Amino acid sequence: MWESILLTVAATAGNNIGKILQKKGTIILPPLSFKLKVIRAYALNKTWSIGFLMDIFGALLMLRALSLAPVSVIQPVSGCGLAILSIFSHFYLQEVMNVVDWVGITLAGFGTIGVGAGGEEQQEMVALSIFHIPWLAFVVSILFILLNGWLRIYKRQRREQEMMEYDVVEEIIYGLESGILFGMSSVISKMGFLFLEQGFPKILVPICLLISVSCSGIGFYYQTRGLKHGRAIIVSTCAAVASILTGVLAGMLALGERLPSAPKARLALLLGWLLIITGVILLVGSTRLLRFITSRQKRSNMEKNYGPRRSTTSRVREPSPNSAVIQASTLNHLLSSSSKEKA
Repeated sequence: MWESILLTVAATAGNNIGKILQKKGTIILPPLSFKLKVIRAYALNKTWSIGFLMDIFGALLMLRALSLAPVSVIQPVSGCGLAILSIFSHFYLQEVMNVVDWVGITLAGFGTIGVGAGGEEQQEMVALSIFHIPWLAFVVSILFILLNGWLRIYKRQRREQEMMEYDVVEEIIYGLESGILFGMSSVISKMGFLFLEQGFPKILVPICLLISVSCSGIGFYYQTRGLKHGRAIIVSTCAAVASILTGVLAGMLALGERLPSAPKARLALLLGWLLIITGVILLVGSTRLLRFITSRQKRSNMEKNYGPRRSTTSRVREPSPNSAVIQASTLNHLLSSSSKEKA
């Protein structure tokens, strides 16, 4: 189990770091096209080439990890790629990390250990049916029909109200759609390996891998649509959480994966899932969360500083009853002294 965990961590590190290197390399490159001159420019760019090879190598490691362990273990651990990406950006790209980032990385790390410890129990192999693929496709189609129907309703309301800005519901829907497809990609890849182990025709393996690649491609399409107009924090968070939950639920329902029977192992696995999801949410929303906390602290400090000043000025402006008594006695004394002088 720990071998598959380490393979998953290495795979997701290769995928995320590879994409960052490719993005950095494209700064000085022209838009990608099928022209020979453009392809040659990309191939000769050292940064982009290294990133591309790391991305491909990470994908191969992920397939190897899926062939060794349940997808309900692999998919949550793949969420730690964001933590690895943050560490890489801190040391390589010299990006500053705040306290929330380090907390998210720590939680994701402990969550990975929990998933590895809870998933050590060997699970019995469940006989699969080739009809699981159409069944999964039907469930995903129903989900997408519901999500797209919800999306159309909100788009129509936005047009009727002449609102130009994206609504948060649209960002959530695009994030959920992309995350569901990413999770299903891992599930279908694992299904192909299980078909091979159980003596099904070998042609099913490339078919499952082709469907898996298609799901990933469509998922990137939906994620790009959400990131183009929406906020990255909401789209990325929904995509990451939906990918983990989809992989876990589909793995249990379609592939027959089960929670460990031992109470301690089951608790470790569930706690690991929770820590990884929490860590991913903190890493995605660390900047906004820290900004919110800072603004609340500044507001409270301003209220504390403004309160004593206001009370001081009110005490200066409003005379006390004692001062009024002193002024009245002084006036009476002056009146009595003036009357004596007249007499």
